[in-house]
Amino acid sequence: SLIKITRKLSRQLAPMTFGEPVTHVYNPVQYARKPHETYLERYGQGRKRYVFVGMNPGPWGMAQTGVPFGEINLVRDWLGIDAEVRQPKSVHPKRPIEGFACERSEVSGSRLWGWARERFGDAESFFEDFFVLNYCPLVFMEASGKNRTPDKLSAEERDPLTLACDGALKAMVEALAPELVIGVGVYAETSAKRALEGLDVEIGRILHPS
Repeated sequence: SLIKITRKLSRQLAPMTFGEPVTHVYNPVQYARKPHETYLERYGQGRKRYVFVGMNPGPWGMAQTGVPFGEINLVRDWLGIDAEVRQPKSVHPKRPIEGFACERSEVSGSRLWGWARERFGDAESFFEDFFVLNYCPLVFMEASGKNRTPDKLSAEERDPLTLACDGALKAMVEALAPELVIGVGVYAETSAKRALEGLDVEIGRILHPS
């Protein structure tokens, strides 16, 4: 069901447009569909006790691998995922998509998944009770290559994005039925509180590992 929810969200986001200073938008759920859906299918089955929610993909993590906080070495070597990554429709010259051949490392992903590996040993033990997802699947970039976070978009751009992402997060949490949703940073916590209002789930927060 997580795959269906994600594909529906992608269809909702596809016609949305974003103006200056955003010059490029990546949707790794689309061009990195194979590793993304492998992640959901392999590790997103059944009920979870705890769900980490990040904000949106980083340029050297999920943007390359399709996996939330997806630091390349940990996704390949610890999660055991290595699949074809295609190209976005429009590629930023300073933010190339090299997939699993990318030699850059996503600091936040290295810390989050590195903690999971150190604490639980193998991925299967971690995913017995935990899952990790992102609130928004899109990467927004300015001409300089700088990331523009979703909260910095104009209200006209942000409102429909929020509506779609809120609906997807609620559907995912209903499917996973966790006791606790943990926002990775303030934005993710705030988004979770809004999207999950009325659901019987506790919401907390940790510092963003960047």
